[in-house]
Order: sequence, then structure tokens, then C-alpha cells
Amino acid sequence: MGIAEDRKGPLFQTAVDRSGKTLTGNGLWQQDAYRMIRRRARAAGIKTEIRNHTFRATGITSYLKNGGRLEIAQQMANHESARTTGLYDRRNDDVSLDEVERIGI
Repeated sequence: MGIAEDRKGPLFQTAVDRSGKTLTGNGLWQQDAYRMIRRRARAAGIKTEIRNHTFRATGITSYLKNGGRLEIAQQMANHESARTTGLYDRRNDDVSLDEVERIGI
């Protein structure tokens, strides 16, 4: 079964061998996932620092931008507090960047 069919399984899984074609269903250790993300970001030419929680912030922000509710995002992120989930909400970052670009020097 692949990760698309296993909705409760980990997103980043260990592979049976170096080919990476067969997954074990076991989650990668956090530091291994971080190294993989950094390696692939560099290969894609992304210079921005990307960490494991970048995906969490991106997912929560996208969900909220598309009309999702903070309470549901909290459940999806398995946070005890909506305040914690709110820390991952990057919707206001776009507004801030637009306003900063108004500065003329």
C-alpha cells in the first residue's frame, strides 16, 4: 500500500532498500526527514530555510485560506490548543509583504 491509500500512516516513511520504491510503513526519524527535506530543497534550487514544520505551517495556512476553520485545523494538527495551531497560520505574512513593498526609497 502506498502513502496515498494509507491515510493514517506517516507521510515520510522508511524504505525497504536504497531504491526507495518499497516503503515499510514506519515513519522516518525527525532528523532523517529533516536531512531529506534539506537535500531535496537544495536540489530544487530553493534557498529558503525549510524545516519539517514548514510543511505543517503550509498545510494549516492553505487549509485556512480555503475557508477551513481553526478548530478543525487544530484537530488535524493534533494540537491541544487552538493557540498553538494559530502559531502555524501564515495568512498575515502575505499582507505584511505587500505592505512592505509599498515602501519607496
